[in-house]
Parts: sequence; C-alpha cells; structure tokens
Amino acid sequence: MKIGSISLDAPVIFAPMAGISDLVYRRICRSFGAGMVTTEMVSAKAIVHENANTSLLLRTDAADFPCVVQIFGSDPDSMGRAAAFLDDSQFVAIDINMGCPAPKIVKNGDGAALMREPALIAKIIRAVKANTSKPVTCKIRLGWDFNSINCIEIAKIAEDCDVSAITVHGRVRSQMFTGTACWEGIKSVKNAVNVPVVGNGDIGEPVRAAQLMAESGVDALMIGRASYGDPWVFKRVVSFLQRGIVLPMPTPQEKIAMALEHSEAAIEHDGEKIALREMRKHIAWYIKGLRGAAEAKARVNNSKSFDEVRDILLRLEGDNAY
Repeated sequence: MKIGSISLDAPVIFAPMAGISDLVYRRICRSFGAGMVTTEMVSAKAIVHENANTSLLLRTDAADFPCVVQIFGSDPDSMGRAAAFLDDSQFVAIDINMGCPAPKIVKNGDGAALMREPALIAKIIRAVKANTSKPVTCKIRLGWDFNSINCIEIAKIAEDCDVSAITVHGRVRSQMFTGTACWEGIKSVKNAVNVPVVGNGDIGEPVRAAQLMAESGVDALMIGRASYGDPWVFKRVVSFLQRGIVLPMPTPQEKIAMALEHSEAAIEHDGEKIALREMRKHIAWYIKGLRGAAEAKARVNNSKSFDEVRDILLRLEGDNAY
C-alpha cells in the first residue's frame, strides 16, 4: 500500500488515539513493525491559533517516520488553514477525523458528527486539499447509528474529492467501542471505491487479522486498542501476514522491561512529573494478568518518583520469574 509517494513496509497502521498515540508510543509501535503511525487527533482551530499545548501534539522525528497527522474540525476554513500550517511539516499525509464518537467532540459537530453532513464533508476535504501538497486521507465509521448507515455514500464523496485513502472503523457512532466491528460493512466500502481502504476494528489475533484482511479485501489494517500494553501485536500480525509465522506472546520479563523502557522514554520526552502521570495507564496495561499486578498497579499509581516505579516493577518481575 502507498500513501502518496510513501510505500508502507507492512500493511499494518497504528491508529490515532487521544492520550495514547503520542510521539513516544508511536516510536515504540513503529519499532515493533507498524508500517505507518498516526498522531493523536489535533484540533484544526487550535493549530490555526498556534496553541502551545497543541504544538506538543505535533512533535515528530525520524524514528516516527512515516507518520500521518490527524486533524479534526467542522469548519472548512479552519481545516484548510490548519492544512496550510502543516504543509511544511515532516508528516507524510493529513488525515481528517470523521469517526471520533466522543460526546465532547460530536457535540461541536466534529468527528463522527460529520457522518450526518455529507455536503459539509465534501467542503472540508476540498478545503484541506486546496491548502496542502500532502496526500489527504480520512477516517470514517459505518454511520451515525444503525438507522443511518451511509459509509458507502461518504466514501464515494471522499473518492470524488480525490483522497488518497479511506480508513473505515466497523462500528456506527452510537456503538462507541462496544459490540463487534462489522467487517461486512468495511468490505462494502472497499467494493464501492477504487482508492485504498484501511480496515479498523477488533484486530489483534494474527490469524484473525489475516482472515479479516483476506475476506474484506482491504489494502491495510489499522490497530488501536489491541496495542494497549502490547506493542508486540504489530510484530505478531506482520509476521503472520508476511511469513505465515505465529510469534509467541511476550513473557512477563519482556512486558516489565518494556514498561520500564517506555517510562524512561516518556520521562526524557515530557519530564518526570508529567510522564509518571501519563504512564500509569500504560504500566497497568503492560502488567495486566501478571501475578501481583493489582497490588503493583495501586503502588505505581501512588508513586512519587520513577525510582519507586522501577523498584515496584522489578519486584513484580521477581514475583513472576519462571
């Protein structure tokens, strides 16, 4: 699969997820085999106003390549101006968020709310395209709810506006992240358009990932929540897709080593105070299922320094030695 002139070395992409897809974790997922990574969604209006916090979301480097920046908004002018701002950036493409189901996003008409405004979607895509030389992609859902599934209509609009790829999450907005992703819906989009289509939703187990890709005909897979505490998922899926080999799950020792490495990188990137707070969820995911994980998680959440966190995790490693 290609995005513009960029060829992916594996047809597996790390999804944009608020509070998760920061530069540090994108680097990790890329090192574990993700063919492309995506930023957290970034507000177009905040980009235009050069918000200080937003600039932190737009950090990237060589280890992050190839990375797509995802923007959200419902005002064509702001979206176009944000695209112009990003045109000289190192990101390889600009993705338009049309699928975020979060109430605070859709209440402003952004994210998945755009699925109810086909004409506005066309205006937004055209505004972004007119203000950047980068490839433009979009991420959609199947529809707003089960009574308004319009993913094919939206995909055709996006294709008519000359997007370079379309990612489809196999749920409607009303489902949020509950229930099961409908890959038949994703397949229907793939069959309806001629641009590359990326399938997203309930991808994790390698054999199942390969089955979904083959049955739907999508050009690539996007993995999000399955990567929580498990960046190895990219290596496992890519290994099976490319070589038919099922790699083993990480050992407790590997999980704890990765939790420590991730924490150290986050501290270097954001400073110890911010990193300790942000790493709590990641550490909980890394150690989930290990003997003594609940107690260790509680202690990590109350820790005041990385030295404390390191001691807690090394003690947990000893408790899980075999």
